[in-house]
Amino acid sequence: MLKKLLAVSLIAAAGNALAGGMESLESFVRTAKSGRADFTQTVTAPSRDGQPARIKTSSGTFEFQRPGKFKFDYRKPFAQSIVADGQSLWLYDAELNQVTQRTQSQVLGSTPAALIASASDLTALRADFTLEAAPERDGLQWVKATPKTKDGQLQNVQVGFQGDALAALEILDSFGQRSVLKFSKVEVNPALGAGTFAFKTPAGADVVKQ
Repeated sequence: MLKKLLAVSLIAAAGNALAGGMESLESFVRTAKSGRADFTQTVTAPSRDGQPARIKTSSGTFEFQRPGKFKFDYRKPFAQSIVADGQSLWLYDAELNQVTQRTQSQVLGSTPAALIASASDLTALRADFTLEAAPERDGLQWVKATPKTKDGQLQNVQVGFQGDALAALEILDSFGQRSVLKFSKVEVNPALGAGTFAFKTPAGADVVKQ
């Protein structure tokens, strides 16, 4: 009898942990209208032809404001910016002094950024993603999001929460490359200036429209 009670307790605890990830995502999407954080990103490319996997690390800051505005400012090892202003998605590579401009509505839907910066509730997210709770690990609760569109370059994204606070993103693309973003110094609903997401093309930069 004791073993049965223990087994039931463990199953219930596992179920609660899985439900917790979905609840954290729902709470975050519903209540976090804006946010700011530092991040570190580790990109691991799969090994090929017997060569070891290649690992690249970068860091910077992240800001967002619903609906559909966000900015990634990479500071190390190279300066780079990704800005969504609600109309266009801008990518700036300081080393190349080149700007790429894309229509935001055509590229944002099934992307990791859409999970944390665009939708206002889970119903909106489910229009583009299949959402499922994932097992707890690394002290975080997780949700796995798989794009419903099969012709993109994204396999799936896992979003990690510590309580209701965004803590990590794990992105797996169709080439087997894994990108892990870990967030720190997270601020929820900070007052962001009107010009936070206004992109200004640096002097002399080439602009490529796609």
